[in-house]
Amino acid sequence: MTTSRRLADRKVEKFEKNVKKRGLVESAPKKGNSYPVGPVLLGFFVFVVIGSSLFQIIRTATSGGMA
Repeated sequence: MTTSRRLADRKVEKFEKNVKKRGLVESAPKKGNSYPVGPVLLGFFVFVVIGSSLFQIIRTATSGGMA
């Protein structure tokens, strides 16, 4: 048997073993309370959004409300 055939047979065997468990299929453990983005990136995003909105408000106020 070639290496790829052995690997394929091993994957098929693992899949069939999981199917035979009927609902008790193994799955990867879920991570607890982890954020998809880090706190630094989130802080930077909030800083940019709030900073740009404040800048826009100040610019609109100083120009007399006319764009």
